[in-house]
Amino acid sequence: MEGEQEAETRTRTRTRRAILDAAVAVLSKNSGASLSDVAAAAGVGRTTIHRYYPERSDLVAAISRDSLDKIETATLRARLGEGTATEALDRLCQEYFELGEVLTLLFNEPTLMQGPEWEEESESDRTVLRLVERGHAEGSIDPEMPPEWVQNLLWGLLYIAWEHARASGAPRHMALALCLRSLAKSIAPPAQPGSSLARE
Repeated sequence: MEGEQEAETRTRTRTRRAILDAAVAVLSKNSGASLSDVAAAAGVGRTTIHRYYPERSDLVAAISRDSLDKIETATLRARLGEGTATEALDRLCQEYFELGEVLTLLFNEPTLMQGPEWEEESESDRTVLRLVERGHAEGSIDPEMPPEWVQNLLWGLLYIAWEHARASGAPRHMALALCLRSLAKSIAPPAQPGSSLARE
C-alpha cells in the first residue's frame, strides 16, 4: 500500500511538472493561450489540468512560485562565492540564460510578479547584490554602478539576448556571448589615467 502511495505521489509530481513546463512554454509565446492549449502541450486532458489547477489564476500563481524556485536554483548553481566577482557574474548570467522561456513570460506578463513573494527581497537578490559589492571592493566592477542597477542591467540584457535569439533565429550561444560581452563592457571600471585603454 505504501509503495502504491509513493508511486501515485511520483506520478502526480511528474504531471504537475509537465503542466507547469508546458504552461511556461505556451504562455511565453502566446499569453492569451487557453488551458486547452496548455493541456495539449503537456500531453494531458483539460480535466487533468482542472484537477491540479481549478482556475487559470491558480495556474498563474503556481507559475509565479515555480519561477522564483527556478531563479533560486540557478543562483545556487552559479556558485557565486567562487572566483572573482566578474567570473561569478558570468556564471550567473549563463545559468539565468537557460531560464529563457521563464524570463520571457515574466517580462511580458508583469502581473506574474505582483504577488507578495515578489515584493520581498529574496535570498537570490541579496546574494547577487553582495556579489556586486564584492566586485566594487575587488575593483572589477565600476563602483559608480549601484548593485541594484547592475542586477537590473543583468536581467535586461538577458531578456534582450533571449528575444534576439527568438526573433532573429540567431544561435543561442551567440546571443549569450553578446549578452556576456555587453555586460562585461557595461560594468567594467573606468580605465586608469596612463593605462593603454585610456590612451586609445
